[in-house]
Amino acid sequence: MSEDLNQDSENSPELDQFRSGYVSIIGAPNVGKSTLLNTILGQKLAIVTPKPQTTRNQIRGIVTTDTHQIVFVDTPGLMDPKYRLQSEMVKTAYGAIRDADIILFVVDVVNRNIEIENTIIERLPQSKDIKKVLILNKVDLVEKQTLLPIIENFSEKYEFEDMIPISAKTGDGVPLLLDQVRSYLPHGPRYFPEDQLSDLPERFFISETVREKIMLITQREVPYATAVIVEEFEKRQRKNSDEIIYIRAVVYTEKQTQKQIIIGKGGKLIKRVGELARHEIEQFLDSHVFLELYVTVKADWRRDAVKLKELGNYLD
Repeated sequence: MSEDLNQDSENSPELDQFRSGYVSIIGAPNVGKSTLLNTILGQKLAIVTPKPQTTRNQIRGIVTTDTHQIVFVDTPGLMDPKYRLQSEMVKTAYGAIRDADIILFVVDVVNRNIEIENTIIERLPQSKDIKKVLILNKVDLVEKQTLLPIIENFSEKYEFEDMIPISAKTGDGVPLLLDQVRSYLPHGPRYFPEDQLSDLPERFFISETVREKIMLITQREVPYATAVIVEEFEKRQRKNSDEIIYIRAVVYTEKQTQKQIIIGKGGKLIKRVGELARHEIEQFLDSHVFLELYVTVKADWRRDAVKLKELGNYLD
């Protein structure tokens, strides 16, 4: 009986017509992977800063139509790791490669990192079932004739299904990219409800928004030594009957000096972080928000597996 059910499911007309798949976006740090994901989705899901190593986790964004569902997976930039957190980030990125139906290998045509590019090419799966597409990003910043040597260079190194020049920032070339992705999708089911944008919880996006503002405002090692955990998320009723969401988030640093920098003189810097983050969180949640931020020290958390696990987001 169970075999009959499985056969019916496999041969159903809906499954035969519908296509779905996981598309992993990989590349060196700061090549525009998160910007590309946000452009594809038409709204901000992944945080973006000019600093490398902004993305620490897999960020999944879902695009669903009547004919297909694509789960795009933004990944941390691949690098030579210097401490435990970076090792986990690299592990996360390569994990996304293994699980993909389609791989988008993003390259910054302005600032090439040939050593990392070669390492990534060596790690690309050989299976013909996994489609590999080279994405030449930031073409809005270079002359078109400079792209030909880059394309020839990659053609000699690996046999990609396609090479597509784009600007993730302006959207140029992205519709063509999406057309190609759709053509490579295997037949499959809907993995998520059609109105779902991501499978990550609201708390994750809130903590990432706070961390983004810290990265944008602070300099040197401070932004990289910072983690944010949402400890309380509660809907409350105000006296005027309006609903407000109370959020308590803790900002972790590795040193007391970093804590003092993030707080700022008279608490001005952390207040600024809170103001910027609250405005964006209110847009994301479509609700009034009261955001309370605390800063504390967890010494050397980036290098300690136990502390990484305590922080929740950074170690499986």
